Amino acid sequence: MNQIVWKDYYKIGVDFIDKEHQSLFSTMNKLIKISENENKSEWVCREGVKYLKNHTTEHFEHEEDYMRSIDYSEYEVHKRLHDYFRNETLPALEAELEETGFSEDAIRHFLGVCIGWVVAHTQTEDQAIAGKTLSKWTDLPHESEKDALETTIIQLSQEMFHMKAKMISAQYAGEDFGKVVCCRFLYRGSQKEKWEVTLVYEERFLLKLIGGILNAEYPRVDDMVINVTRYVTRQFLERLRECFPSIDLLELEKESLLTYEQLVSSFDREQPVCSMLFSTREGYFAFCASTGDSIRGKLTSVINPQNALNAVKDYLVKEDAENAERKQRILVVDDSDFMRSRIIKLLSENYDLIEADSSISAIKKITVNHPNLVLLDYEMPVCDGRQALEMIRSDRDIADIPVIFLTGRGDMDSVKKVMSLKPEGYLLKTMADEEIKKYIDNFFSKKKA
Repeated sequence: MNQIVWKDYYKIGVDFIDKEHQSLFSTMNKLIKISENENKSEWVCREGVKYLKNHTTEHFEHEEDYMRSIDYSEYEVHKRLHDYFRNETLPALEAELEETGFSEDAIRHFLGVCIGWVVAHTQTEDQAIAGKTLSKWTDLPHESEKDALETTIIQLSQEMFHMKAKMISAQYAGEDFGKVVCCRFLYRGSQKEKWEVTLVYEERFLLKLIGGILNAEYPRVDDMVINVTRYVTRQFLERLRECFPSIDLLELEKESLLTYEQLVSSFDREQPVCSMLFSTREGYFAFCASTGDSIRGKLTSVINPQNALNAVKDYLVKEDAENAERKQRILVVDDSDFMRSRIIKLLSENYDLIEADSSISAIKKITVNHPNLVLLDYEMPVCDGRQALEMIRSDRDIADIPVIFLTGRGDMDSVKKVMSLKPEGYLLKTMADEEIKKYIDNFFSKKKA
């Protein structure tokens, strides 16, 4: 871990609030340095945590005074977030530090939560104080709600993640687009009405996002990444809720982390009212919302301030085990039913196979499923393999996906036409099954190495 860097886009334009935010960043960075010092003493950590707590409480009081002075309309919503952090989150983190004797895991958990909170805090509700608010969607006809939601998510991803997003599927159904982290939140109203919202982040998207916040390179998702993500996601949803007054009346009841297997099971139990897949240059994320609780029984554990440290640890163990068993995904594209069946039968024991019977269908499946390899028929009607590969290479979101051609001919003219598009190679359909299987196995072995 390096340092969280103060950037111009964190400024809200109210001088004393901006200075206090900068001071909070500075305090967090001092705690990060303390945590990385092998000779740190418990007393130094204790004093650092106490200073952050006092500084945060004082900052909240100043912000609330300012909000009252300008008759800020969302004062109660903003104060509710402050109260939860100072009365629930911080005391639970302090208790955890004391109980573990300021263990390394507990300090990392404390830092992860506080970093996620302080960054999201400056980019969400505090931006709203200065009048930088999103549109409020009220009295929308049902058919317009999804359009409004899409617009808001795209705007929020730009403001909070600093990434341009575009929706690539309005019916995301749990398609596997790689290693993911799933943050789930269950909200309940006074009349027992419920909303379940899940944000599904592709790992490479998440590592880029958190790496940008901490000015560090993260090779894999760890407890720090998870805890920063949890609080950034919370604030993302809080801002989203402000735009839809009917949802904003609900209170957060449960938070969970889902493995991919649990995410798919939730789709089987209850189809979401809304489920969108978005693409950015750094990876994918999905937004799923339903009006019920799709997770029941022992499927997942609830995270609260008291058990978060162990819950995150358990989640990472489950994710590692699940990812270890996950097969490489191959998309087989061929207009011949016989050829697709042959390849699927040949490879399905060791790989996860999906299929498409045309180039247009292939582009859609590549966009949503993000396979690890595409086996692409060179000779197809309407749009042949060369044209399909041109489309793949022209789309920045999928341009780096490896493609191997399936062809019935091996003439050099065909090869020369597509070399500039950088296919991984050619497989002749006349090759024996065992040769094709060996070729694919070798491809993934080299890639892994």
